Amino acid sequence: MMGAEIALCFAKAGYEVVMSDVSVELAAKGKARQASVLDRSIQKGKFDAAQKEPTLSRVIATDKLTDMTDCDLVIEAVLEDFEIKSKVFASLDSICKEECVIASNTSSISITKLATEVNKTRAKKFLGTHFFSPATVMKLVEVIPGYLCAQETVGFIKEVLQAIGKTPVEVKDVTGFVVNRLFHVLALEACRLLEEGVASAEDIDTACMLGLGHPMGPLKLLDLMGHDLNIKVDEVLFSEYGERFRPSQLMRKLVNAGLYGKKTGEGFYQYNK
Repeated sequence: MMGAEIALCFAKAGYEVVMSDVSVELAAKGKARQASVLDRSIQKGKFDAAQKEPTLSRVIATDKLTDMTDCDLVIEAVLEDFEIKSKVFASLDSICKEECVIASNTSSISITKLATEVNKTRAKKFLGTHFFSPATVMKLVEVIPGYLCAQETVGFIKEVLQAIGKTPVEVKDVTGFVVNRLFHVLALEACRLLEEGVASAEDIDTACMLGLGHPMGPLKLLDLMGHDLNIKVDEVLFSEYGERFRPSQLMRKLVNAGLYGKKTGEGFYQYNK
């Protein structure tokens, strides 16, 4: 989902994009998602129907990382797991041309730690670009330079992000960066309120929307993000910062039951699949 939407952001801005996944079938699903996103935008009058096919044609879907040999920028958006990401970066380091900038869409893992998977020369061109879901709608991107990242690389990525209509915010390389540290404190407290029976999920979300001015309540947003991802982020934050990020037992039960939120049809809320 995230990779397909990030790729679409660049394609809509006129960039040629290579979108790689672990299989041709999954890459094709990414293309199908892009078409669906554009269709919804066309229906809302926010995108020119005549530009749909030209936009999609700028995205090459593949199952081979080697197709990224000539890319100027590669953004990783795989599972939020250090071991999986490290293998991807080690491969990209050997595949991509020397001047290619490599970025991670991680939402919580240290960029400096991830940069150890590439050589020191490449580390100057390695940083974090944390997009928010849905990437085609959300304007914010956290830009996180690693310890060895060159300022020239930061300037380059900010210019590119602005060119695709995003607002980059530079953040130091700390676990969870800015948004996730703030959001997960709120979200975990919302989970505790639900676990303690203080209020229903609907009423907790309504209170945040009308009392705090949030466009969406935290529990609904957690469902949208997916609890398989949420629990991993909370575990990383808990390991780094301690008790205030202790993972929700209710969320852990949902994950164990395979109820990840909207994408599985059930989480804190019920959805039509």
